[in-house]
Amino acid sequence: MSRSKARRKTKDLAPAPPPPKPAFLCKPLIPEVLISLFLITATLAVFWSVKNFDFLTLDDEEYVTENPHVQVGLTAKGVLWAFTTMHASNWHPLTWLSHMLDGVLYGLSPGGHHLTNLLFHITSTLLLFWLFKRMTGGLWRSGWVALLFALHPLHVESVAWVSERKDVLSTFLWMLTMWTYVAYANRPSQGRYGLVFLSFALGLLSKPMLVTLPFVLLLVDYWPLRRFPTEPAKNLYDSQSKTSLRSVAFHLIWEKVPFFVLVAVSSVLTLVAQRGAIASLEVIPLGTRIANALISYVCYIGKTIWPSGLAVQYPYSSQFPMWEVAGAALILVGVSVWVIWEGRRRPYLGMGWSWYLGTLIPVIGLVQVGAQAMADRYTYVPLIGLFIMMVWGISDLLAGWRYQRALLSASALLLITVLTFLTRTQLQYWSNSVTLFKRSLNVTVDNYLSHNSYGVVLARKGKNEEAITHFTEALKLRPNFAKAHNGLGVALSRQANYQEAILHYNEALRIKKDYAEAYNNLGVALARQGKVQEAFIHYKEALRIMPLSVDAHYNIGNLFGLQGNYQEAIYHFTEILKIKPNDVEVHYNIGVALAEQGKNEEAITHFTEALRLKPNFSEAHFSLGLAYLTIGNRNSALEEYKVLKTINPDLANTLSRKIFE
Repeated sequence: MSRSKARRKTKDLAPAPPPPKPAFLCKPLIPEVLISLFLITATLAVFWSVKNFDFLTLDDEEYVTENPHVQVGLTAKGVLWAFTTMHASNWHPLTWLSHMLDGVLYGLSPGGHHLTNLLFHITSTLLLFWLFKRMTGGLWRSGWVALLFALHPLHVESVAWVSERKDVLSTFLWMLTMWTYVAYANRPSQGRYGLVFLSFALGLLSKPMLVTLPFVLLLVDYWPLRRFPTEPAKNLYDSQSKTSLRSVAFHLIWEKVPFFVLVAVSSVLTLVAQRGAIASLEVIPLGTRIANALISYVCYIGKTIWPSGLAVQYPYSSQFPMWEVAGAALILVGVSVWVIWEGRRRPYLGMGWSWYLGTLIPVIGLVQVGAQAMADRYTYVPLIGLFIMMVWGISDLLAGWRYQRALLSASALLLITVLTFLTRTQLQYWSNSVTLFKRSLNVTVDNYLSHNSYGVVLARKGKNEEAITHFTEALKLRPNFAKAHNGLGVALSRQANYQEAILHYNEALRIKKDYAEAYNNLGVALARQGKVQEAFIHYKEALRIMPLSVDAHYNIGNLFGLQGNYQEAIYHFTEILKIKPNDVEVHYNIGVALAEQGKNEEAITHFTEALRLKPNFSEAHFSLGLAYLTIGNRNSALEEYKVLKTINPDLANTLSRKIFE
């Protein structure tokens, strides 16, 4: 045997080196854990005051405070409703279930509902940090992206508004989908793919905003996962290299096909749910929508860099100066060209810019839902793309500079201080409806939406004169604003100015023919004028449009009761109990109607239920005492008399006379 062969044999017989240890065993995760703790602490410190915030008059009633399904909590009936309803112009069953769970945990205490939003925000922040650390290996850069996401003032709306549970919940599931996708991309398997698909499906059940997520997954395939092959320059035009590139691209797109199927289904369901809220092209022409979209893209960037003048409502303008539209288009095209030019050297620019542009498409206004031109909450996910560009770009720009660390440290401290101050300041405007809409009016011009919303708040506080002023201002700015006509009618009705109120209700119905609330309010005004038959007609029309209108059922039930038609009254009150089983007044009214029919045993059941829900309800104690007396149960009637002596002596005396006469 030759010496060379002997050497080879010795090498072959040498023991194999031990397998490399997993990264988490080789390197302690102390920096990652410390950054995570800092993100949690900073976010809690900035947002903790939300626990003291109220529910808002904007959507929170529809989602929580006046939603019987949420108030009852998680029940089989509620779960069925969540998956079958398109209430609030949305189909998002998982969001409804989360509100129901909060109803079980906190009831109607707003602090708990707010803290749940904050919990989802913190969890999404942590997932974002660990996700980009895992994909890029950039510890501090990933931490900065997460910190900007956590503390930027534009994100206050999504966190501090209970009704935006759909935003924070769906974003948590967005991050979870990306996390499971990265695990799948590193080690593909059917099980991991199934987890990605499940997370994505759950996200769509929370909010249809996730329809853009499959495109974002393709973006992270490009950078930072680099699943697309990168060819050396000399082979760029080689036919074999081109074939390989096309093959990989086809595979990456093909594996997203099931996700695109879900996107198609979700999009159809969303269009069906929002069919009554989508503005037609006759109302807002396509050219106007494109102009608004271009300007909004640039405005969001401006507010990201300089977050001032933030408002809950930005009214839609019917006309845009040509120079604004052209300037916005020029900026967007210019940035896009620059990103393409720099793309090969700095792929994060193309990825971040495409993330920003693409994820805003569903809410940029090309399909216009509602009257808002833009909204801070729409930036919750899209801003991540800009944060990626900013953080990685600054890091590259300062790479190798002698004073890089000192400058970055000083800038970091300054940025954290500024973000904390701005976000805490913006947060306080969301503490209640009054401060929210006053702020909106102070920082915007000709804001008919906020004039109307503020008018609603003032009217509910009994400040009718001030409310009328704001409703009138809203109508000066937008004469065909049906909600303002309806709100003005309500304020005038509370001043007993029914004739003028009726004019505004009719105007609201001329503008919006299927306006159930205006039909109901018109019925109330007519009934108070003694025009009972006309009132009946409008109540019935309100119920035709909105069969689950509690107010319309209540009003028509009362009207039937006043006419002595107790059977019809009981029918409508019973319909309310199907929607709001714990309505005290309805139980009491059913009891009265049953007692008038001589059905005292059944009446006692409803009076007793009313008192279980409201123990100091003096009228119910009185009526219950009378019902007991009527069926000969004098002892029980005396018990009601004893209770009334402590809470309403006048009713107690009246009941005692009937007991002892």
